[in-house]
Amino acid sequence: MKVDVRPRDAHNLELVANVHPPDWHPPTPAPRYNLVVIGGGTAGLVTAAGAAGLGARVALVERALLGGDCLNVGCVPSKCVIRSSRAAASVGAAGAAGVRVEGPAAPDFGAVMERMRGIRARISHHDSAERFRGLGVDVFLGDGHFTGPSTIAVNGRALRFTKAVVATGGRAEHPAIAGLEEAGFLTNETVFELTERPRRLAVIGAGPIGCELAQAFARLGSDVTLIHTGEHILSREDADAAETLQRVFVDEGIHLLLGARPTRVQHTPQGKVVHVESSRGEQVVTADEILVAAGRVPNVDGLGLETAGIVYDREHGVKVDDHLRTTNGRVYAAGDVCMAEKFTHAADFAARTVIQNALFLGRKKLSGLTIPWCTYTDPEIAHVGLSEGGAAGRGVVVDTFVRPFSEVDRAVIDGEEAGFVKVHVRRGTDRIVGATVVARHAGDMIGELALAITAGIGLGRLASVIHPYPTQAEAIRQVGDMYNRTRLTPTVKRLFGAWLWWTR
Repeated sequence: MKVDVRPRDAHNLELVANVHPPDWHPPTPAPRYNLVVIGGGTAGLVTAAGAAGLGARVALVERALLGGDCLNVGCVPSKCVIRSSRAAASVGAAGAAGVRVEGPAAPDFGAVMERMRGIRARISHHDSAERFRGLGVDVFLGDGHFTGPSTIAVNGRALRFTKAVVATGGRAEHPAIAGLEEAGFLTNETVFELTERPRRLAVIGAGPIGCELAQAFARLGSDVTLIHTGEHILSREDADAAETLQRVFVDEGIHLLLGARPTRVQHTPQGKVVHVESSRGEQVVTADEILVAAGRVPNVDGLGLETAGIVYDREHGVKVDDHLRTTNGRVYAAGDVCMAEKFTHAADFAARTVIQNALFLGRKKLSGLTIPWCTYTDPEIAHVGLSEGGAAGRGVVVDTFVRPFSEVDRAVIDGEEAGFVKVHVRRGTDRIVGATVVARHAGDMIGELALAITAGIGLGRLASVIHPYPTQAEAIRQVGDMYNRTRLTPTVKRLFGAWLWWTR
C-alpha cells in the first residue's frame, strides 16, 4: 500500500521512509504470536514495544503511517504550529514589556510549516519501522483484518495469535452539511499539508482541535471565524475556564458564531460561503478554506470484527470491559478506537494496562487511571478528575477553592493574569476530586495535582510543598493555604487564643 504525504519535500520523504518505508520487506510470519497488534499509533506502538521488551513474540500491523495521528496529523504538527504562533504573539505583545519592535510581527507561514515538517521528520525516528524491528517486533505494513477468532490476515499472510489488540484509533468526523464535500474542506488530517496561509479561515467546531488551530492561524495572520453549536467554546470544559479563553479569543480578533449551526456551503468566485443558522437568524461566512473540527469517529470498518466475535458500533467503537477486553476473550482494545478519553497519554497508559492484563492475567482497570488533559490554546486549559458538574452528577458534594492568577506575583510579572487554579475537595475533607488550571503553561502544572489525586495527597498537605518564588505554580500551594485557613473555625481560634493566654 503506497502512502503519500504532501508536499513531497525532503522532510516528508524522510517521514515516509521512517514510518511507512516503500521498500519494506516484511518477515516470514511466526507459527503463532503471543500478541498481534492492529494499529501503529500510540496505543499500538506502546503495546508492541512493551510486550516485545518482556520477551513476547509480537507482530504489529499498520496500513498507513506508524506513529498514528499523534506524530503525523495531531500532537506533533499542531504543537509545532502553535509554538510559532506563540512566538508571533509574543512579538506583538513586546511593547507591553517595554521592548520596542519596529513594525508588526510578520509570520512567514511557509517557513512555519516547513519547520513543522522538519521537526516531525526528526521525531519520526522514534516510531520508525526499522526501530521496532530492532526491538524484536515483526512489522507488517498493509491492511489487517480478522479472519477468525484467533487469526489476522495482512497482505495475504496469516498471523495466528494467542492474544491480539485492536488499536486502530479514530479519524476526523465529516459532518453532513449540504455542499461541504463539493466545496472542499480541511481536517486535522490535511491542514498540515498547507504551504500558503489562507487569508480567511472558517473553523467548524470549537472543541480542543478547533480552538487550538483557530487561535494559531489567527496569530499567523488569517482572518478566522469560529462556528460552534454550543453557547460557549470548549463545551466539555469548566465554564469559567472556557469563558476566560473566550474573552482572549475576542480580544485577539477571532470572530465567534456561537449557538450556530452550519446548514450548507457554496463554492463561489468570492470563496467558500458557509450559511449558518442561529437564534439571530441566518448568517453567512465567506472563507478561502474551511477547517472541520467537529469530533472524531473510531476506525472500525474493514477489520473483520464480526468474524472474530467482537462487538462494536460506529459511534463509540469497540466494546470493552473495564479491563479493556473485548467480547472475544482473546482480544483487547486500547486508544481512540474504544475509549472516551481520546488523548495520546491516555492511549499510552491504556496500552500498559493491556500488556498487564493480556500477558500476565492481570486485573488492572481502566477506571483506575487518573487521566489529566490539556487544551493547548493560550492560555492553556488543563483538567484532572471531576468538574463541579461531574461531581454533582455523581452525588459528590464538594468545596471549591480558586486562586486567580491576578493575585499570583509571577503571573502579574509575566503579564499572564488571565487564568486561575481551581481545586475541588470532597466536602468535610481535603481529598482532591478534581482540578482545573488556566495558565500559559497549565499542561506543565496539572501534573502536581494529578499526582496528588493518584497518591491520595490532600489539599492541606500541598500547602507544605515549597515552590520557588516567584513561579506561577505557587498558585497550587496558595490554594492549599486557602483550604487550611478554613480549618481555623471560630472555636479553634478561641481555643488557640486561650492557649496563648495560658502560656504567657
